[in-house]
Amino acid sequence: MTDRSCAIGVLISGSGSNLQALIDRCADGTIPGRIALVISNNPGVLGIERAQRAGIPVTVIDHRGFDRREAFEQAMARELDAAGVALVCLAGFMRVLTSWFVGHYQGRLLNIHPALLPAFPGLHVQQQALEAGVRFSGATVHFVSTTVDAGPIVAQAVVPVLPDDDVPALSRRILVQEHRIYPLAARLFAQGRLHIVGNRVLIDTPRELPDQALINPSPRV
Repeated sequence: MTDRSCAIGVLISGSGSNLQALIDRCADGTIPGRIALVISNNPGVLGIERAQRAGIPVTVIDHRGFDRREAFEQAMARELDAAGVALVCLAGFMRVLTSWFVGHYQGRLLNIHPALLPAFPGLHVQQQALEAGVRFSGATVHFVSTTVDAGPIVAQAVVPVLPDDDVPALSRRILVQEHRIYPLAARLFAQGRLHIVGNRVLIDTPRELPDQALINPSPRV
């Protein structure tokens, strides 16, 4: 898939800021694809408005209307498959997926997590990072596996943890990087350049980088 025929489905539960980043990068051609469908499990959230403003089809499938998780996920899959979706992106989708859904989209299901996995999986990750006293945090895009926040990693971005950081400040700094690396991962997928080997993701024609490191605090202090 190297043209704009790569159809992307995005699952949201809230404001959809990462959805907006994907919309923008599809619109300017950075991602050689298009968002074919947005599904929200919550009615009335800002992410729905973002999609509608961009002219993207939106479907609301409220999980509270189903007595089984599998039935809810099958309803989503029917919509995604009918839209011809090749890649599914979780963008603030606050539902744990069953092995059925993960298996149905194996190798085609991406998530973004606001921490440097495998450190700090789960919820309240910025608070976890601050309590652990780490010098760096960041964001991770990974393929989804049946273990939460444990699938093969596609891209990561690192941000420093500053001495006066609180959860909102660190969250804002990480979110800026989420908006950079999620479109990057989607672009690489749409270009057919990602290959999962075991628990690693290999990328075609990787750029050779000089030996380098990030150090916090800076050696200049």
